[in-house]
Amino acid sequence: MLVDLKALGLDPEGTTLAHFSYKSLGEVEGGAQTVVDAMVEYMHDGLMVFLTHTWANVTEDQPYYSVNETEVCIGIIPELARKTPNGIRSAHPTHSLVAFGKDAKTFTEGDHLYTTPCPREGAWGRLLDRNATILLVGVGLNRDTFIHGVEEWLDIPNRINEKKRMLFIRLSDGTLVPRPNSGHLGHGAENFPRVEEYLREQGILKEGRLGDARVLYHQTKPLTQALNELLAKDPDLFGER
Repeated sequence: MLVDLKALGLDPEGTTLAHFSYKSLGEVEGGAQTVVDAMVEYMHDGLMVFLTHTWANVTEDQPYYSVNETEVCIGIIPELARKTPNGIRSAHPTHSLVAFGKDAKTFTEGDHLYTTPCPREGAWGRLLDRNATILLVGVGLNRDTFIHGVEEWLDIPNRINEKKRMLFIRLSDGTLVPRPNSGHLGHGAENFPRVEEYLREQGILKEGRLGDARVLYHQTKPLTQALNELLAKDPDLFGER
């Protein structure tokens, strides 16, 4: 796996965020934990980030999120990543991340202070500041949460629910913080693949392999610039048609 990561051209001193379909990798000796450990090892001198989303588990009916205890709702690799030693998980109640690296604490801090899914001032915005590489391992652009962030930062209409629900965040030190929070509206992510061909033509979206899985990957700054231009022309680019 380390050979495959090197072949993708990942900067081991940079920042990488990975979305995973574990099944797409094929048989992995040692199982899913091996995948987490390999990614963390490769990015040892940089920052390795996994999604640890809980939007299906933290709801109006169950409004409590615990940094230390709330399970992930998006698969086995993120769930194992949140339990892996030396990771620091952000305190966003629905769109948290866990980071490994020397500045993981700085990267994840303060996410409980914001009220939207992918705040520009939080960890999702820091992925842009760092020109992070986003890996989509065995999944498509419809799983690229970073694109939700781009739409949010541009204030695209009908993407964020104006109605907020009160959620309760248990920080890693045990402090309980109440915070109003808005979720996403609609199913715009299913339309993110509309720009795949364009992004490939522009050299922004690239393709490689990791195990048996197809990997799509891009850096955050060129993708954001391209989407800013496209959404300026058509704000409803990812809307229902």
